[in-house]
Amino acid sequence: MICAARLLAIVGSAWLVAGPAAPAPFERTEERARCAQHDPLRRPFFGDLHAHTAYSFDAWAQGTRGTPDDAYRFAKGAPLAIQPFDDEDRPRRKIQLDRPLDFAMVSDHAELLGVTRVCGEPGLEGHDSFTCGFMRRFPALGYMVVNSQWGSWTRRPAAVCGDDGRSCLAAASGVWRSTRDAAEAHYDRSASCAFTTFVGYEWSGSRDGMIHRNVVFRNDQVPEQPANALDDRSDERVLWNRLDRECRGALPGCDVLAIPHNSNLSMGSQFWTETGGPDGVSLDRETARQRARLEPLVEITQHKGDSECRAGGEDERCGFETLRFGPAEGLGGLGGPPPPSAIYVREALLEGLLRAPALGTNPFAFGLIGSTDTHLAAPGYVTESAFVGHAAGPVTARLGIPRPSDHLALNPGGLAVLWAEENSRDALFAAMQRREAYGTSGPRLVVRSFGGWALDPSMCAGSDFAARGYEAGVPMGGDLRPQPSAVEAPKMAVWAMADPGSERSPGAPLERVQIVKGWIDAAGAPREQVFDLVVDERARPVNPRTCAPPSEGARSLCQVWTDPDFEAGLPAFYYARVLEHETCRWSQHECLAFGAGCDVDEPVGIQERAWTSPIFYMPPGVNAPTVRGME
Repeated sequence: MICAARLLAIVGSAWLVAGPAAPAPFERTEERARCAQHDPLRRPFFGDLHAHTAYSFDAWAQGTRGTPDDAYRFAKGAPLAIQPFDDEDRPRRKIQLDRPLDFAMVSDHAELLGVTRVCGEPGLEGHDSFTCGFMRRFPALGYMVVNSQWGSWTRRPAAVCGDDGRSCLAAASGVWRSTRDAAEAHYDRSASCAFTTFVGYEWSGSRDGMIHRNVVFRNDQVPEQPANALDDRSDERVLWNRLDRECRGALPGCDVLAIPHNSNLSMGSQFWTETGGPDGVSLDRETARQRARLEPLVEITQHKGDSECRAGGEDERCGFETLRFGPAEGLGGLGGPPPPSAIYVREALLEGLLRAPALGTNPFAFGLIGSTDTHLAAPGYVTESAFVGHAAGPVTARLGIPRPSDHLALNPGGLAVLWAEENSRDALFAAMQRREAYGTSGPRLVVRSFGGWALDPSMCAGSDFAARGYEAGVPMGGDLRPQPSAVEAPKMAVWAMADPGSERSPGAPLERVQIVKGWIDAAGAPREQVFDLVVDERARPVNPRTCAPPSEGARSLCQVWTDPDFEAGLPAFYYARVLEHETCRWSQHECLAFGAGCDVDEPVGIQERAWTSPIFYMPPGVNAPTVRGME
């Protein structure tokens, strides 16, 4: 354990001092002013890559009227007025971030962009159709009808779009242009580099469950139309081929990646190898390689639940914000069957290790991020004590609306954090590609990790943690270098700093730092184990009557750890998990403030956390790289 002053020295050095161990610079693909603040040893930038606006049909149908322009203004600190179902009888409520984000992306659903515009804009062909009129007059009922059919749709509604869907495709072009224009208008191209936007969208495919992905473009070189699951037959292979063909193969300077999310609701279809894939196919070498290149990250947490690991096993921390119902019943159906296999990220990481030798690459060597999936045009709105929901339909009692009990299972979502030299599209996109990223459940924890064979335990006591980490090892998301003959086991170095918080939302101290190890044993079976690196023993249960933040606890923790059970012939991964002391969950804040939900069986407290991208080890002779950009 180290004191906060010492860790501040480490952070200051990591951000401001460029030494001989600085990593290679990123590629520049766009014309813009050079950032005045540029650190070769990189710094953390906080953002949200999953935010919906009124351009998404499900958000518009629930009353959201915020546009991409509104969403980016909100991310930069401006207030946003929200109103459920556009009900004029209810007062509009203003929400606002207590701290602006560094970056954000609007990720509206590509499938019904044109339908949303046609139904919402008078004068367009199809606007006066029965379907659009029904949606405008009875938005709550209309939303439930449309949402229940979303996963089974194979084409756009003919009553709105015409038999060939052409009118809605034409309308979608205008919406996509508006999305791109908003991203450009709010991207700070000056030397201040105060805020970065990405052009993107959500591809919302469904098979047995959700196989959704957020598509992120590196710069403003993007296709004229977004890919969508209706035209792609909910086949992610079609999406990958289109991204390669329409971006990387057709537009100079265009680069792109896709981020799977909500694997917890995928029913096994998100991480398929031999089952769960489109048309019953098995994952082959070429497809595995394509997936590895295009999907370097996975969203581990968001408002529809946490996707890290399966609750009920030996790891007691896997019960964090876990949904207790299956997608077959929809988000309104409690109960349901037990969760199927292959839906959690840790399961996919293990499956990737297992399949890598035969496939020639690891298809599931994911880096980890969080985001919100807000449907209120409110990226980054993750404060537990101010949560109002993520759609204008099932909101919390803060808007004066009785909300269904199943909504209590949802949560404010998380944030994506990228270690980059500067706050520009090229620098942040490069961080995503190399997986030097981590996710949080909302708080702005600062976490850094390195893996290597010669990391010195004195790293935690010095002011050159990052420089020594890059020199002797690899950062989060990297592949361990070849094992030196004289070294028996790898080391992992992790430091973490508590969220300093804000006046409205004080940050909580840190309770522990853990390493989660996964490996394939000699018998070919997946194994996992959690190691406590350092623990603050001052942990106390939160007071549910006051929800006062903990007054004692560590503001910083650091440790260099050696794997005690390492075997050179077994593939493995290591990621850090950092936990805060217990604080009140949003539902308990609401219980105290409004007397709502106090009699429902929901956790009073939670341990907010961060998850770093794994560091991977492959035995000598196994030709299965995990690093992106392999072509």
